[in-house]
Amino acid sequence: MFAEERQQLIVGLVYASGRASVTDLAERFSITTETVRRDLAALEAAGSVRRVHGGAVSPDRFSTTEESILVRTVQRQPEKTRIAEAALALIPQGRSGSILIDAGSTTEALAELLSARTAAPAASGAAPATDVELVVITHALPIAAKLSGEPGIAVHLLGGKVRGLTQAAVGQSTVEAARRIRPDVAFIGTNGIHAAFGLSTPDPEEAAVKAAFVQSARRIVVLADSSKLDAETLVQFASLKDLDTLITDRKPSRALADALAEAGVEVVVA
Repeated sequence: MFAEERQQLIVGLVYASGRASVTDLAERFSITTETVRRDLAALEAAGSVRRVHGGAVSPDRFSTTEESILVRTVQRQPEKTRIAEAALALIPQGRSGSILIDAGSTTEALAELLSARTAAPAASGAAPATDVELVVITHALPIAAKLSGEPGIAVHLLGGKVRGLTQAAVGQSTVEAARRIRPDVAFIGTNGIHAAFGLSTPDPEEAAVKAAFVQSARRIVVLADSSKLDAETLVQFASLKDLDTLITDRKPSRALADALAEAGVEVVVA
């Protein structure tokens, strides 16, 4: 295979998954890691990729890059739906309890499925179980709107300054409110999950709220589509050891999988 042909394939892999590691590329093309690094250097010079520690990412993937919640809700919908379905299975039916749903497009997909599951008995004419109530805590306006008014669900909306990009409350009052609760399970979104850097998000205020959620809940379940795997954004809000379960749509890379196993994190591939 000519170098130019191989480099075109590398670009395709980077854009398809968001990043590619030097070791994975070396194995895939049966070449040395030195040859991979030369390829990546040439591609970076051409503006096709951006090199990072251990590999390369797409050129528009910076630590502060963040799209609005409206844009993200229409991206990678099949993958996010599968992740949300796996997460929904962790919320028992017909049982009281409390969960926290973080802001995000994948967590919003979970809220949609939870709403549909809750509404199904009423639609079939079955009487709702009035003695069973699931408390759902969130700081995300879209999630609160989807679940408010559903039978058997009590929505607790955490207040604060609403960040327009994510439609989520942030700030010190939100953090303090999060520290005063102890939900059974927290479903957390993230912009990046990395073997060394842990979980991260571009905005410091969002990171502070997420960190408070992670410290407050009894069980932490992270919902992250594969574009978030091996990614690092600006602000770390949790380490891998803080997590109980990761639900994603693709098997993590070897480095991330090893780090998750060492941290005792259960990985569910939906």
